[in-house]
This record gives sequence, C-alpha cells and structure tokens, in this order.
Amino acid sequence: MSTKHKVAAVQFEPVMFEKERNVARLLELCGQAAEAGAKLIVTPEMGTTGYCWFDRAEVAPFVEAIPGPTTDRFAALAARHDCYIVVGMPEVDQDGIYFNSAVLIGPDGIVGRHRKTHPYISEPKWAAAGDLHNQVFDTPIGRIALLICMDIHFVETARLMALGGADVICHISNWLAERTPAPYWISRAFENGCYVIESNRWGLERTVQFSGGSCVIAPDGQVIAVLDKGDGVLLSEIDLDAARARRVLGEAVFSQRRPELYPELLTDTFSWNPRDFFGLYGHEPWPPGKTSRVSVAQFAPRDDIDQNFEEIAALARKASAEGADLVVFPELAVTGLGDPATSAQPIPGPVTDRLEELAAELGLYLVCGLAERAGGTLYNSACLVAPDGDISVYRKTHLTAGERSWATPGEGWTVVDTPIGRIGLLIGHDASFPEAGRVLALRGCDLIACPAAIKGRFSSAHAGTEVEQPKPIPTGPDPHHWHHLRVRAGENNLFVAFANVADPERFYPGLSGVFGPDTFAFPRREAIAAGGTGLATALVDTTNLDSVYPTNVVRRKDLVSMRMPHSYRGLVKAVANNY
Repeated sequence: MSTKHKVAAVQFEPVMFEKERNVARLLELCGQAAEAGAKLIVTPEMGTTGYCWFDRAEVAPFVEAIPGPTTDRFAALAARHDCYIVVGMPEVDQDGIYFNSAVLIGPDGIVGRHRKTHPYISEPKWAAAGDLHNQVFDTPIGRIALLICMDIHFVETARLMALGGADVICHISNWLAERTPAPYWISRAFENGCYVIESNRWGLERTVQFSGGSCVIAPDGQVIAVLDKGDGVLLSEIDLDAARARRVLGEAVFSQRRPELYPELLTDTFSWNPRDFFGLYGHEPWPPGKTSRVSVAQFAPRDDIDQNFEEIAALARKASAEGADLVVFPELAVTGLGDPATSAQPIPGPVTDRLEELAAELGLYLVCGLAERAGGTLYNSACLVAPDGDISVYRKTHLTAGERSWATPGEGWTVVDTPIGRIGLLIGHDASFPEAGRVLALRGCDLIACPAAIKGRFSSAHAGTEVEQPKPIPTGPDPHHWHHLRVRAGENNLFVAFANVADPERFYPGLSGVFGPDTFAFPRREAIAAGGTGLATALVDTTNLDSVYPTNVVRRKDLVSMRMPHSYRGLVKAVANNY
C-alpha cells in the first residue's frame, strides 16, 4: 500500500451571517481539491460561519449538531471522491453547549472530531473549552490528529498526538497578528516528526485581520507548499514513511525522552496567583527581579582549554563593557568539542576557579558549558557562576546518540535564584524536547540559559508576504522568521538565552539569541547573533513582583496558566503507545 498521498489546504474568507454561502463555497473548493486528486482536504477554523461572534445569542442561529446537515453535505462529497475532509464549525451538543469544533469526515461518514481545548480571548463569550482532548484517528491514508488554532500554542497537545502515533496533524485556524507560516506551526512539525497541514483563513472581520499563509509542513520543519493570500486550494504530497522514519530514527527520536523527569507536567503551578504560590510557607520565594542586560556569546571552541578560556574572557569583558549582567557561552565551550572524554574537568576544579575569578572581576553571572569528570563518570555539564563565587551545576539530561558514547545523562533539573530572576539551565539537545522547557516554566523560571552545540537546521527565513498587515507586523523578508528557541521562549512565557557554537566548517550555524516571553507581542523583544564570533544582548525585565497580581507576562505566564494538565498523563508514560 502506498504511503504517499496528495493533500490539500483550503484557504477561505467566510462571511458572517451568510452560512449557506460559506458552506457552498467550501464545498466548491473541496470539490476542486478532490478532483485534483487530494485524499486529505483541510478547511479553516469556523469556516462555515465566520469567527468574531459577540456572544451565544448571536451565534445561536448558526450552530449545528455533529452529525448534522452540514457534515452530511461534506460526507456526500467525501464518498463521491473517496477522500477525507476536515471541516471547522460551531457545534452544539445535546445539552445546548457550544463548541468550536473540527470534524474529520471520510468516505463512510464521520471519523472523529476535536473540540478546541484552549479558547482564544473571544471564544469564552460563547464556546466551552473542548472535552475530547488529544485523539488520533486511524484511516487508510494515515493516522490523523486535529488541532484548532490556539491549541497549537501548547506543547502538550501536539506532543500527545505524536506519542499516540499521529502521522499528520491537521491544524485549522483563524491565525492573526503575525506573518505566516507561523513559527509555532513549524516547530510542532519539527519537534514531533510529523506533517502539519495548516488551513488558515484570511481577510478582515470586525476589524480583525487574519493572515492566510495556509501551508504543508514536512516532519523536518520544511514548508513544502504555501498559499500567501486569497481564497484557493493548495496542493502538496505527504510521505507517511518519511514521517515515521523521522520519529523513530531522527534526532528528535522519542526513545531519548525522559518520562521519569516529567511528572511535573501534570501539575498546574500557575493556577493560583503566582506571587502567592511561589512564596507559600516562605519556601523558595521568587526573587524580586530586575531589569537586566543578558548576553549570549557564540564562538568556535577548540581542543585547547587555555585558548577557549581566552576567548571566553575576551567576550565576557566585551559584554561587561556593554553593561551585561549575565553572559551565556556555548556547550562544551571550555573543554572543546573534539574529545570531551579526554578534556573533561572536575567541578569544582581549576577551570571553575578561573571562571569564578572572571565572574568576580567583572561582576557578571556566567553560564558556561564543559565536559565534567566526577570520579569515574563523565557528564556534559553547564555551570552558572555567580560574582560571589557560588557555582550551580546542571548535567545534560537528554543526550544525542553521539554523546551517549562518552557521557552519562543527568538525573535532575537545576534552577537558581539570582537578582536577575529565577534561572533554569538546559544544554543544547535538551531544548529539542518541549517537556524540558515546560518543567522549568512550571518551576517559575523567568529565564532559561541554554549553552548549545547544535548543528543543522532550527531556523528558517521568510521571503515576505503580499498580505497587508496592521503595524507593526512586517511584510518584508525576514532571515530569522522561524527560530525554534523563539518558540520555546514564547510558549513558556520566559526569556531564553541560547548560546550556540558558531563554526561553519563543522556545520555549527551559530544563530544564538536572547528571545522574549510574550508570544503575542510585536515587534518581538529579542536579539540574534547571526554571524560568527560575537555577542547578542537584550534587555530582560523580570520585575513586577510587588504588584498584588503580576502583570509582567514573564511572571504571569498566561500560556502556562491555560494548560489542561488533567489530560496529560500520556506524557509521563514510560513507553509511548507506538514507540
């Protein structure tokens, strides 16, 4: 049986109060896709009715049961062409509860549905949060999962679907406020090794500009087809074998997950006022926070500790002269990348003594990667060195296949309270695992410092768009439109200071950056070091703890507080369903 299938994303501008017109136009576009050979056709969120409803009373004439008259019409089309169609619509259940829903319809009728679990700002005016959660539907054309718009902001949704064996996530949306294809869409495909078929509406509705950019994203994060604007049908092809191979064999392999370290994913530390929660019983209260300058330093470590330390000291002095309070250096920056087993150093030891002296001299916090020797055991580690000489150590918990030949994985997380804020540490490949950043966010971290030595692709450009967007959304080209670590920062409402090795001869691209915590703020608060050796510096604001309720997003953590941890049990199972 072939594992390659033609697919389609339908882009469409519905008109409010004109349901019959919308349904007829969607059927027309789906018919065009089916006649072109598409076996899976995806249409936008709320495509049958439009989106910006005031309240239950206004949308009431347009809601419908599933199954119902509208799904029957799409089912007839699916039967006629032997295809599958995803339709977005407002649903009413037997109790009169309304949901923003997506329904998967096949040749034999309804296969399954998803009710949007994470309502966007306006939807609680009329819709309940979905109660069907993270399902995967087996079909002859692959294992298909459904998400609706805001759902994809939450790492747990797509992750649970991928763990359930999803080959394709059909993401239907009314995406706004940023250029598309959006970085979140790309990251969910990239980190989960599955296709994302994105159907986004376009056009203006009640002053809201929707951004189009419907697309098909491959399991490696490549956008393989995109439609910038206007009504239309985007055709592409998916290869299920490619998706399954990436999940099993690629660097984002699920076998490298550490479920025993993830139980906190089932907690909800931001369900209460975080100012009160993190001060409870006087145990580990949040640091007050401040406005700081945080730098990331990228360079090419060599197999010479003295030479590496000279580079570290020079970059630290430059950062200090520019007013930095914290500098993050790459993974294995002290001991080098070539033979960590030979160059590994004890902690504390001569190397950390030198880092202490440098931190004290400059009044800086330093985060630096090195190979650590602890008795007969080797670790890929990072030290956070304070100006007063205090050293905190993190041992990398998620090792690549190559690192397993010399290093032992760490067995816990490291979180350190400083005047800059609460800082968590990750190292390189750790950041590929969305669970890792989420645990640190749940522990109240304001910033993740991430020394890295990541090769290959984790960022891509955008050529620009013809769609007119309200300021300050850019329309011109952007060389760093998608950056995986920007998504990590936004989804966890914290700052990420990512310092990567910059060594093109060994395929390390640099692209270090300091990324901001607000996924809905434009222009973004960030700084990216795109070239070779050098620094990127950004302001980091962790203040606002003196408020009765924090209004600074890094302390308030909206996206973290909106999680639904009661449905996340699958994230901590020792063995995933399909791997």
